[in-house]
Amino acid sequence: MARTDERFRAAFNAVLDECSALKPGDLLASELVLSAQFEVSRTVIRSILERLDMIGVVKWRGRQKALLRAPSPDDWLTVNASQVSPEELERQFLYWILRFDVPPGTPLNVAELARQFRVSVYGLQEFLASLSRFGLVKRRPKNGWELVGFTSDFAIELSDFRMMIELNAVSQLITLPDSHPIWRKIEELEAAHRALAAAIDERFHDFSLLDERFHLAIGSVTRNRFVAEFQKVISLIFHYHYQWDKKDERARNAAAIGEHLRLIAALKSRDEISALAAARDHLRTSKQTLLSSLRIHALP
Repeated sequence: MARTDERFRAAFNAVLDECSALKPGDLLASELVLSAQFEVSRTVIRSILERLDMIGVVKWRGRQKALLRAPSPDDWLTVNASQVSPEELERQFLYWILRFDVPPGTPLNVAELARQFRVSVYGLQEFLASLSRFGLVKRRPKNGWELVGFTSDFAIELSDFRMMIELNAVSQLITLPDSHPIWRKIEELEAAHRALAAAIDERFHDFSLLDERFHLAIGSVTRNRFVAEFQKVISLIFHYHYQWDKKDERARNAAAIGEHLRLIAALKSRDEISALAAARDHLRTSKQTLLSSLRIHALP
């Protein structure tokens, strides 16, 4: 049964992580969005929602899924550490950094974090060693690890690097033949953007996931292992930052949808000059939104 399956348990815990960043009364995303976000079927999402409703974390009535209370430590399900993928560990760790106000210079208690993320100590050590390449963590002089932190300087450097790799990806995408799978993805993404724009008043919270899908699709045409590795971290960070700053969220997300559609139109027209201009304008806006979100997140 789904509730005894490790995949269900991992997805359930990931949804709980999402709930931990919400306030009582906040609404969860649609089943379709949750299914895409956590890469499980809608049947599994419904089973998760049933359990959340049963234990009193979420009130699920039809399409509305409202958070009733913050999850407690006992709500998480036990997961075999060997079943937690590197991608899931990466996602959990970035949740922790980006959502729970962990200040720069924080020493990392590997044993405690291994329990929190439901991985082995060895697995977490290996992960931190790989993550150190991104400059988010570093080894301490004597022993252990330290969080370098997600600062404004880091955000600026990340945005500038994102600009370089995505403009290069746009130029490559323009040259691909009609038979390339990316064009079907572009069509699907255009339809998803138009559907979200048509329902923006009710669904503007869903934009961050669509933004992640959009930028990952563009970056996927770059056949470069180093770019691909950084693209994952970049997309996750920009995905989560959209959820920090709630001020003018609807208007900001509606404007971003328009910027995406402008870029999609230029790509479909094979107009490289217009596509690069649209991408550059959108990435500059995204950079300013990220910096603004950091300032909001830092407020007491």
